[in-house]
Amino acid sequence: MLTIRDNFMETIRGGHPDRFVNQYEYMDLILDPIMADCGGFCDYGKDRVNGWGVTVRWQEGTPGPFPLCEGSNKLITDVTLWKEQLKTPDPNRYSAEDWKAAETQAASVDRKEKFVAPFFVTGIFEKLHYFMGMEDTMINFYEEPEAMHDLIDHLADWEIECAKAELAHYHPDALFHHDDWGSQTSTFLSPAMFEEFILPAYQKIYGFWKKSGVDVIIHHSDSYAASLVPQMIEMGVDVWQGAVKENNIPELLKTYAGKITIQGGLDNGKYDKADWSKEAIHNGLKELFETAGTKNLIPSLTMGGPGSTFDGVYDFVTDEIRAFSKLYF
Repeated sequence: MLTIRDNFMETIRGGHPDRFVNQYEYMDLILDPIMADCGGFCDYGKDRVNGWGVTVRWQEGTPGPFPLCEGSNKLITDVTLWKEQLKTPDPNRYSAEDWKAAETQAASVDRKEKFVAPFFVTGIFEKLHYFMGMEDTMINFYEEPEAMHDLIDHLADWEIECAKAELAHYHPDALFHHDDWGSQTSTFLSPAMFEEFILPAYQKIYGFWKKSGVDVIIHHSDSYAASLVPQMIEMGVDVWQGAVKENNIPELLKTYAGKITIQGGLDNGKYDKADWSKEAIHNGLKELFETAGTKNLIPSLTMGGPGSTFDGVYDFVTDEIRAFSKLYF
């Protein structure tokens, strides 16, 4: 029987896995001090101001946190003045004590079984709308492209400084990186605009990680993003995590066979709900395997991390995938 890590590598490299990779089993996610401070995290039912100065709120009854980007909460009101309006946190400002928990967690991982991966939240596009709101972000791509290019370059450089600190402190061998690029049915940007603004930043960021010896890049976007898969491949993504059903996963795997692995297929919005049912999850997985096969596929809920909104959903999905493995391998 292959180790979890070896089975994962056989899956993404088109080899001979002996079972399905089961959701997030292959990663131990590290919430280091940079991401704990500067990411989009917040306790349920509360507000938090992160290291960038963004106010993040996790409203009760919703599945996760979201930024407040209007009125006095908007950090960038004029993108041409972003250098004056945005205060960039220093990734090297954290003490040895701040890093201790992340280092201890990473040291405890059996790397023959699992990858150690930074839980990197949020990404380039998400930072833009965290700073200036979604409407201004989208308008500025059209009206202020030069300023947007400059800001995106700055954010890419900041991410690389974060990577240097994370590599030095706990030596990750994978990267789990969030950046939602679409809604349920469409991308936020056209492929051409994405290629102009977003692709170069990720070629730089993910290229740095790979040059630094990180084996695997996992990118989270729990959305429609099928039209961006060629750019994902070009920027070095090994696993697209979060692919919802609307992406036509069977067609994606057929079109891009051997070039990228898809993790997802069970949309949280459809299966992770108050009236969730074991029968629906079983049938959803059955349909996924019958239509998409087993190659370059990691069956999973689409949420951006191990767990579910409603108790029991993630664990039941895990059990069902384990049972289906006995049928397909």
